Amino acid sequence: MELRRGFAFMKRRVGSRFSLFAKMNGLLVILFIPIVIVFTYSNGTASDVISKELQVSNIKQLSFLSSQIDSRINQMMDFVITFSRDPNVRKFNGLNIWDDRYDRMQTRYVVQEKMVLQSGITNVWPVQFTVYSQQNKEAISNSNNAVEYDEDYLERNMTGKWTYGDGQTVPPGQPKAFYWFYTDSFGQQGTLTGSNLVVEASFRHENIQNMLDTFKAGGQGNPLFYHKGETPILNRSASKPLADELVRFLDAQTLGDTMQKVVRLEKKSYLVSAVKSPQLEWYLVDLVPLDQIWGPISSSRNLFYLSMILLFAVGISASVLLYRNVQRPIRKLIRGLQSVQRGDFSVRINPNVHNEFAFLFHRFNHMSRQIQDLIENVLNEKLRAREATLKQLQAQINPHFLYNCLGYIINMAQMKDEEAVVSMAYNLSAYYRYTTRIERQTATLDEEIQLIVNYLDIQKLRNGRIHYHIDIPEEMLGQHVPRLMLQPIVENAVMHGIGKSYAAGEIRISGAMSEGCCRVFIDDDGPGMEPEQQDSLNRKMREPLQAEMGCGLWNTNQRIVHLFGGSSSLHFTRSLLGGFRTEIVWEPDGASERPHYVTGQGEMKHADDHR
Repeated sequence: MELRRGFAFMKRRVGSRFSLFAKMNGLLVILFIPIVIVFTYSNGTASDVISKELQVSNIKQLSFLSSQIDSRINQMMDFVITFSRDPNVRKFNGLNIWDDRYDRMQTRYVVQEKMVLQSGITNVWPVQFTVYSQQNKEAISNSNNAVEYDEDYLERNMTGKWTYGDGQTVPPGQPKAFYWFYTDSFGQQGTLTGSNLVVEASFRHENIQNMLDTFKAGGQGNPLFYHKGETPILNRSASKPLADELVRFLDAQTLGDTMQKVVRLEKKSYLVSAVKSPQLEWYLVDLVPLDQIWGPISSSRNLFYLSMILLFAVGISASVLLYRNVQRPIRKLIRGLQSVQRGDFSVRINPNVHNEFAFLFHRFNHMSRQIQDLIENVLNEKLRAREATLKQLQAQINPHFLYNCLGYIINMAQMKDEEAVVSMAYNLSAYYRYTTRIERQTATLDEEIQLIVNYLDIQKLRNGRIHYHIDIPEEMLGQHVPRLMLQPIVENAVMHGIGKSYAAGEIRISGAMSEGCCRVFIDDDGPGMEPEQQDSLNRKMREPLQAEMGCGLWNTNQRIVHLFGGSSSLHFTRSLLGGFRTEIVWEPDGASERPHYVTGQGEMKHADDHR
């Protein structure tokens, strides 16, 4: 039976020991899992959208380039048709009777000049025109090379379509040109009747190559002009091995008007898009390296996952450190305080930590030792005042208050808000440095005001709707008052005034010298108290401490009366702000003049130098 109780006790101890640690780690997991799921979903959605947009955009660009090529070809064809009906061209074919040789030379000159002029207008797309007169067996061209009339050549190429090459042998390494032959025979294109006028239009592969280079300069692709069985026309910076592998892939495909596939070439992924040119019946093919496009996206995704893993590891480490360096010392401190609360002032805490809690443990041990000595050596009245001071000091070393402040610092550090971390750490260190100094039982009002500024700045960081205003006359700042006289009253205004109303948020601390007394007013704009409750609270300040009554305000009142006499006290009324007002009254001790502080909206300003 005893063994079972022992196991149950150990189970409770272990469960309570790791409950906060498990909760924090569980919270980390709950926070991280939705983030990873949402990011994975959004990243996949974005990748799908980018992929679709890339495919659509690539097809549109190829279609636009194809339309440009067809537009230039149509311009050539329109010129050829119009040119074949020109009177001088018809005159060259011998439809009119030539008067003399000069007239013939003039006609040839005019025809050739028109072809040269048309080719010069489209200098970005150079074209070679040749006019053949079947009746006169003559030819005129804008080419620099002499052109002879060849009947077999015309019959071989009269297909009515654009062809790659003119049937003649091309030297190795020299690309072919595109040709189109037009005859003036109505309804009999592609045939020669013996008296036809034939116009030949041709352009070299450089025209296509120039447009491919322009297209490549505006994107990430690698375009080429492809026709099965023919040598493809590449852009000038294309990779020949990559183009050969792509051609082998295209030769094995059945291509329609458009085609788009993801292909592995040279151990890399490429988006292959093809658009057919209606006029030439060739395909504009673009090769887009997907690794260059998806590489940054994949790197960003992997970096996010790595960051999440590191953040999770840091979160787990932070929870472990928080457990070891905060939760354990706080529990020791709570157990010590509980022992003191039961009247065991001989309790001591072993300060085996090496952080800020070591100072708190030393202070706690010193406090317990002092209380024990006072119980043995001091009169009952003096013991009561001392006990009230020590209890008030214990109330300030609030582990939950410190825990929340440290939690705030951790959260702001994780959020990289360095300004908030520095501000909270500065105010927290100043606050605890003052509250843990018990070598003097009194302090100047100026020091008390500075503590209140630190305390309210801490509360303002945690609750942004808190605003405060402090206006104390300079002749009062040098007055000596009981330590921690204002803090419990201001804390009461924060917790019970502002904390109980979402519309409240203002605290006003002011001072005045009147009728030979110093007066300090602490106002809030909270819900306040009914007149009957205020009268009851004022009566309790003059009565002995009761069990159902909080000791903070009563202790403060007793310390003020003990230090300044019976004419000093706390008094509670309704505030001009609509909430609760606490008035502190005491007789001055003639302290020296000090600078006048005026604070507002959570910022302290110096009345002399406006610091």
